Amino acid sequence: MSIGAMMLPKFSLLGNPITAEEALYEGLDVSTKKALADVALQAATSKGATYADIRIGRYLNQFVTTREKKVQGIANTESLGVGIRVIANGSWGFAATNSFTKEDIARTAEKAVAVAKANSKIITEPVQLAPQKGYGEVTWKTPVEQNAFTVPVKDKVDLLLQANGIAMQGGASFVNSAILAVNEQKYFASTDGSYIDQDIHRIFPTFTVTKIDRASNKFQSRKSLSAPSGMGYEYLTPLADTRVAGIVTRYKGRYDLLEDIKNATADVEQKLKAKSVEPGKYDLVLDPSHLWLTIHESVAHPTELDRVLGYEANYAGTSFLTLDKWKAGNFKFGSDLVNIVGDKLQPGSLGAVGYDDEGVKCKEWDIIKNGVLVNYQAIRDQAHIIGLKESQGCCYAQTWADVQFQRMPNVSLRPGTSPLSVDDMIKNVEKGIYIVGDGSFSIDQQRYNFQFGGQTFYEIKNGKIVGMLNDVAYQANTQEFWNSCTAIADASDYRLGGAFNDGKGQPSQSNAVSHGSSTTRFNGVNVINTARKI
Repeated sequence: MSIGAMMLPKFSLLGNPITAEEALYEGLDVSTKKALADVALQAATSKGATYADIRIGRYLNQFVTTREKKVQGIANTESLGVGIRVIANGSWGFAATNSFTKEDIARTAEKAVAVAKANSKIITEPVQLAPQKGYGEVTWKTPVEQNAFTVPVKDKVDLLLQANGIAMQGGASFVNSAILAVNEQKYFASTDGSYIDQDIHRIFPTFTVTKIDRASNKFQSRKSLSAPSGMGYEYLTPLADTRVAGIVTRYKGRYDLLEDIKNATADVEQKLKAKSVEPGKYDLVLDPSHLWLTIHESVAHPTELDRVLGYEANYAGTSFLTLDKWKAGNFKFGSDLVNIVGDKLQPGSLGAVGYDDEGVKCKEWDIIKNGVLVNYQAIRDQAHIIGLKESQGCCYAQTWADVQFQRMPNVSLRPGTSPLSVDDMIKNVEKGIYIVGDGSFSIDQQRYNFQFGGQTFYEIKNGKIVGMLNDVAYQANTQEFWNSCTAIADASDYRLGGAFNDGKGQPSQSNAVSHGSSTTRFNGVNVINTARKI
C-alpha cells in the first residue's frame, strides 16, 4: 500500500476551487463511467491481475464560516479522479489518475498491476479475499429532501449571521459559526461483476459561543449540540426539541440552530457562575450528545481488526481487545445491558451508504452482545482471520486518490428494552452528574485508560438537578467503565452523534462516522476537578 501511494501525484484532499454554481453541474453519466470501468478492468486482467476494482469519484465540499457580524470564508471545492486497486501475484497494488481518457485509465490500471507485482516480492503470505458476488448495475442515494448545494450561499450566510446576532444580543463576547456540506458521487466496479453508482450527502452546522467576565477575566464557552448528519439541508428545518428537567438537550432528527445558540448563550452565563466540582465518585447520566465520543474512542476504535492485529499502531495506537479475549468467548467488556452493533445503514447517519468502497452490501452485526465481546470490524482481506465467510462492509477511502482500507462503520449502543425516560433515570440518582455535549478527551495507546470532559455539567442530588458545575472530567478504564453501566433509556430517546473527520492510517485518511445511543447511566465513576493542580 505504501509503495502504491508513493507513485501518486500530490493531489489536494479537498480538491480544486469551484463556484457554487459549478457544484451543481452533473458529472459523468453512468454509461460513460461503466465504459471507463470496463477499460480499467480489462487492462488490469490482461496484465495478470486476478482481481481488480475501480472507483470513479467526484467529491464536492462547501464551507461557509462566520464570526460575529462578518463572513470569514466561503469555499467550494471539487476533486475528480479515478483510483484502481488490483491483486496480482497474491499482492495488492494501487494507482490513481485525474485523467479520464481511456488510454490513461488503461495505463493507470497497468501501473497498479506493476505495483502489485513489485509488492509481491516482499509479502509473507498472499491476500485472501472473502468471496463477494457481483450485484450488476445498481444505484444508491442518500434520501435527501433538499440538496444543500442547491441552497443559495446567501441563505446560509444570513442564517449564520442571524444566529451570531442572537448570541451577541445575549451577551456573548465572541461567536463563530459554520455550515459544512459534502457530496460524494462515487462509482465502483469490480471483476466480481458489480457496477455501483452512489450519491452520498452529509451536512454539519456548528458554532462556538464564548463569554468573558471582565471583572475576573475568566471566560466560558459552549459548542453547538448539533450532530453532523447524513442528510440534506432539511436537517436545519427545526422540529420540536426535548427538555430534561427543563434543559433543552436534543432535537428530534432535525436541528434548530437558532434555539441552540440562544440556549448556549444562556449556558455560558451559567457556567461563569457555576461552582467547581468536588472530586469523588459519582453516578454519571450521559446524554447521547456526549456519549457518542466515549463510544467512538473506547469501543469503536479498539474493535477495528487492523488495530487489534497491530497493523494500525503509529496513528492512535493498537487495542487491548486482543484476539485471545474474543476467542475465549466470555470476555466481559461491559454489563449485561451493553449491546453494541456496527452498521452503515442507519438513516441520517454519517456512515449510511448502500455499499462500501469494495462493493460489499452494507449490513448490521453485533460487536458486544449482552456485555460480551463477540466480533470486530473486518473487510474482505481480513474476514478469514476471524473465521468470517464474508466482509462486514466497512471499507472506505477518503477520496479517489486514496487506497481503501478498513474504516469504522457506525458503532452504536442499543437502547434499553424496558420503558425508561431520562427524567425517570435522574429521579433514581442520589449523587450524580448529568453531562451534555462532547469536550476534551484523552485515551492511552491501547484504548484502555481514558479521561473525558464535556460541554455542560449538571449536579444531581437526591433525584433532582440542582445546578450547573464546572471543571468536570471523569476517568476510568474501558472495561471498568462499561461494566458500571446500570441503565439505558428506551428507544424514544435514541439519537446519533458523530465526527465529520475521523483520522486513521499512514498516509492519514479521514472519514465521517456516527454513533447512536440513548441516555445512559454509569455508577460509581471517578470524577476529577480539572482546575485543581495535582
